[in-house]
Amino acid sequence: MVSASDDRSTEQIALEKGAGEVSDVLLNLEHSISRAKRALKTVRKDGVDTNAEFALSEAITSLEQIRKRLQQDTYFAGNSLRLM
Repeated sequence: MVSASDDRSTEQIALEKGAGEVSDVLLNLEHSISRAKRALKTVRKDGVDTNAEFALSEAITSLEQIRKRLQQDTYFAGNSLRLM
């Protein structure tokens, strides 16, 4: 809800809300990447489960790519529209 003293437009408020949502997703991605790296370290130390090691390595790579793409498509996109 926009208060009488709020000089922001409805569009600006919606953009800020969207940026907050993206920020929340990025925070979750950062946590997931960190957790996967810790898990990979443990699995490598144990040296038994090569399938888990491979899967975690792939997951880390994928999560980092997703994080980078989300940042580029939102924070660094400016006013350009990304077409598939």
